[in-house]
Amino acid sequence: MYYNSVIEAIGNTPLVKLNSLTKGIKGTVLAKVEYFNPGNSMKDRMALKMIEDAEKVGILKPGGTIIEGTSGNTGMGLALVAISRGYKCIFTLADKQSQEKIDILRAVGAEVIVCPTNVSPDDPRSYYSVAKKLNSEIENSFYPNQYDNLSNTAAHYETTGPEIWEQTEGKITHYAAGVGTGGSMCGTAKYLKEQNPDVVSVGIDTYGSVFKKYKETGQFDENEVYPYLTEGIGEDILPKNVDFSMIDHFVKVTDKDGAIMTRKLAREEGLFCGWSCGSAVHGALEYARENLEENDLMVVILPDHGTRYKGKVYNDNWMKDHGFIEAREFATAKDIITNKNGTGKLFTVEKSKKIASVVKMLNTQGIDQIPVVDGDHFVGSVSAAKLLEKLIEAPEIKDMEVGEVMDGPIPFVGLDNTLDVLSSMMNKDNRAILVRDEAHKVHIITQHDILLAMTN
Repeated sequence: MYYNSVIEAIGNTPLVKLNSLTKGIKGTVLAKVEYFNPGNSMKDRMALKMIEDAEKVGILKPGGTIIEGTSGNTGMGLALVAISRGYKCIFTLADKQSQEKIDILRAVGAEVIVCPTNVSPDDPRSYYSVAKKLNSEIENSFYPNQYDNLSNTAAHYETTGPEIWEQTEGKITHYAAGVGTGGSMCGTAKYLKEQNPDVVSVGIDTYGSVFKKYKETGQFDENEVYPYLTEGIGEDILPKNVDFSMIDHFVKVTDKDGAIMTRKLAREEGLFCGWSCGSAVHGALEYARENLEENDLMVVILPDHGTRYKGKVYNDNWMKDHGFIEAREFATAKDIITNKNGTGKLFTVEKSKKIASVVKMLNTQGIDQIPVVDGDHFVGSVSAAKLLEKLIEAPEIKDMEVGEVMDGPIPFVGLDNTLDVLSSMMNKDNRAILVRDEAHKVHIITQHDILLAMTN
């Protein structure tokens, strides 16, 4: 058996179980390793679909030019298809993309135009705008527009989703993927949810992107948008391929945590993959620690290969220059709770307890915030400051149950969350975070713990 061209090798990528990184997590976590595609990324799938659909309707004609704004991987997929079909390629990239991606695209015959990152999408210098302008000027050219071209979603609905369903024998319970254009997340999730509506989809976003806030509030908050380094996930626009109804939860991951996890995947799992893969796994495992049960099966997408990032996340000097690796005694939540050596006992209160008894506990133990539980579940929290405000306004609430006046629960974080993430979660309304160790014991990390870790 042989393939008639390289594009026939697209798809049917393997599922690989994560072992080292999932210690302490209930259930099974499998990685869909997309760098086995011929272009070393999952973008090969939608590149082929977008071109085939354009050919069918006559948008792309023989001898034409494909023009696309890309973070690199889509360009590679389009270039491979273009080579087999006789098209030319021009790609625009933001200047934050790795030099490896630029070099690879030029190696397969594409013209590459590098554009500034820190401009708005509608700025004429942005890689979106430059691609559109070239499309309007060059005769017989095709602008796939991976962000709004629904062939992107269709590619994953037709291939990635069915592959995962078949490979897991229909046992998948959770699907996690980074969200950039939205095609792989939403197309795959749509197929899986049609087979089993109970499949939970978890989208991985990055700080500096609008997705998570928009999903939770329905508001496009420009204050959420700021420059970030991670390539391939997050956006400052709302692509048509992002169907928020197909994404049940979002988890945000910092540039640093994504980069560190990328290196861990190589060292501890033998998976030499790209930066957004580390982000996807970090976010997926953070969700899995609190939500997966023994019989659950999560699949997380690893979009591309590590060769694109040798000069960045796999380069120690680059990592040090960006503050991603450094000598710090307490680098993670796990380090903090280990250093506490069992001190700092976690006090909790049942939601059925009276307010008066909770106030007494806060005073007796010298604490100012306490989690509220309902059996084994953390359902809320109360703080001394807020209880004081409420008691001043209505003294009679002292006889009410804490569940009637409690605030939202104290957030949980994963053991490998780093200090920059932990500190960013602390504010006047949230003075603590919770973490569950490998033995499933819950610990509390306070502002004092963070300060101590940062100064030692």
